[in-house]
Amino acid sequence: MELIKQNSQSKIIKSLIIIFFGSITLAISAKIKIPFYPVPMTMQTFVVLFLGISFGYKIAVTTVGLYLIEGIAGIPVFSNSPERGVGLIYFTGPTMGYLLGFISACFLASFVKIKDNYPLIFIKLILSVSTIYILGVTWLGIIIGWEKPLIQLGVTPFLLAEVTKMLLLTVLAKKLLKLRKFI
Repeated sequence: MELIKQNSQSKIIKSLIIIFFGSITLAISAKIKIPFYPVPMTMQTFVVLFLGISFGYKIAVTTVGLYLIEGIAGIPVFSNSPERGVGLIYFTGPTMGYLLGFISACFLASFVKIKDNYPLIFIKLILSVSTIYILGVTWLGIIIGWEKPLIQLGVTPFLLAEVTKMLLLTVLAKKLLKLRKFI
């Protein structure tokens, strides 16, 4: 019985460490960017999908949730913070839909399985990242207006980079899935 209790405590500690360092990695990935308006191109989608594939939806969603709470609380973890504001004011700006889409994307990416073939993994990743863009463009339309060229502003500039990130993650997925055994 004592062995089971120690194993459970060890699992919780490992999970908390991964969540903490995952939120730091997500914050760092937000600062690796190519400036675009109104939404910058960052490495965040790579990290979000990486978390989902590597650690499953519980840890990935919790990590993204912690990251969002840090940003809303005023810690300058978001891409254009602190130069364009911090906290809830920044969060509710043009990128909020994309940020909320991180939650669904990491959740869906967690359904990549070791037995999946590479085309299936790629399709699952496309579906995962698509939720970021669907929520992002929807919120962008609410913020800047539906008459604007939303797809050209909020999706098109990012397509080549996203495909490249997903191809890399597709190739790495079977190795990344082995990280789940760590927990």
